[in-house]
Amino acid sequence: MTVRVRLAPSPTGNLHIGTARTGIFNWLFARHLDGKFILRIEDTDEERSKDEFTENIFEGLRWLGLNWDEGPFFQSKRLDLYKEAVQKLLDKGLAYRCYTTSDELDTLRELQKAKNEAPRYDNRHRNLTPDQEDAFKAEGRSFVIRFKIDDDREITWNDLVRDQVVWKGSDLGGDMVIARAADDGVGQPLYNFAVVVDDMDMQITHVIRGEDHIANTAKQILLYEAFSCPVPEFSHTPLILNQEGRKLSKRDGVTSIFDFKKMGFVAEALVNYMTLLGWSPVDSTQEIFTLEEAAKQFSFERVNKAGAKFDWAKLDWINSQYIHAMPTLKLIPMLIPYWEEAGYDVKGRPQEWLEKLTALIGASLTRLTDAVEISKPFFNDIEYNEEAKAQLQQEGSKNALEFVLTALDNTQELAENSVQDIIKQVMRATNLKKPAVMKAVRASLTGETHGPDLVQSWLLLHQNGADVSRIKTALQLIS
Repeated sequence: MTVRVRLAPSPTGNLHIGTARTGIFNWLFARHLDGKFILRIEDTDEERSKDEFTENIFEGLRWLGLNWDEGPFFQSKRLDLYKEAVQKLLDKGLAYRCYTTSDELDTLRELQKAKNEAPRYDNRHRNLTPDQEDAFKAEGRSFVIRFKIDDDREITWNDLVRDQVVWKGSDLGGDMVIARAADDGVGQPLYNFAVVVDDMDMQITHVIRGEDHIANTAKQILLYEAFSCPVPEFSHTPLILNQEGRKLSKRDGVTSIFDFKKMGFVAEALVNYMTLLGWSPVDSTQEIFTLEEAAKQFSFERVNKAGAKFDWAKLDWINSQYIHAMPTLKLIPMLIPYWEEAGYDVKGRPQEWLEKLTALIGASLTRLTDAVEISKPFFNDIEYNEEAKAQLQQEGSKNALEFVLTALDNTQELAENSVQDIIKQVMRATNLKKPAVMKAVRASLTGETHGPDLVQSWLLLHQNGADVSRIKTALQLIS
């Protein structure tokens, strides 16, 4: 048997982290067992489904590296298949037309609410006679198609994450609506029905999704049985929670996968982190791995039942590890969009200069967005922060900077060794210790007292003469 799994997002919003994590687990399971990962777009909600959301899903999955083997398939292109399946259930007597009006359903819910009962349909139209149906049609009533659910039935399955799950038919809310009406008969199918028809048609062997679908699983198993179709294996993964233990939502500052990209996270790090949201590798101390490495050891035996709390600090740390290990030439094109968005003149800079700047700041980055602030002194005129102003007013700073200017005039070509020589000369001439000299130079060159390696920063600024002009400006500030 070839393992066949699917990711079936609805294009009613951007690709969310919960859907993406479900996609990752499906992808890992398929790759681990040399199976197929199928992409299906569940777009039968015509009002809320948007093309831009569909494209966002595609782009997000590609960015994360979740390549699919088959698809994308669109439910909106498969309506004839659903209509045919509905008719099969009608012909078998396992489904029926229900003419209950909205007002009648509202009245039923109010009565149940008054009695403290759970809302459920009372199956009142399950056994209508032809005359009764004709009478409802004569009234101009529309209908829905309902699937019969036996209240006495007990539905069980062996969940790959949660072990045995038991559900009572009486807890499923009565006979289930599987399709709406249309002028030509059967209309738009509803979620639980279309999902089963698609999974049967695509020969899905394993359904991997969030635990919020458990109630749907019980209903869907009944539909598989009604079609005399093999029931796939189910795996209900833990939800992603915020630090308060509630389901992660937009209120937590997270909507789309591309929000993480805008925040400066790299795809490899985000995928790595999401893989750890509910799953742990055999070596529990291993925290950095590629999708391919995770796939080699992925199994549901190591997926947790409890919800996985989202930890921003952990994600930041993993992201920093990927950035720090990234070759300079790969990192540059990832930083350019953030620099350009900040208004920095990137195109006016030589490639060699960009390579040196990237190599200089790379080790200081936690997120790609950090490059904007760290690089600011190299692109823009500087502003002195309070610490830098205080440093420049320290005794000896003026003499040190004046000596640096003199030394620069006498230096034909500035290089790493000549910068070190200048610092030593200043120390001897002023009797200042190295930290005091370094702080004074840094404050004059960058307007700050902390930052990336001073020598390399100085060399970069020297390429366009910014070091000399900035030291002169700092001396004027001191005066």
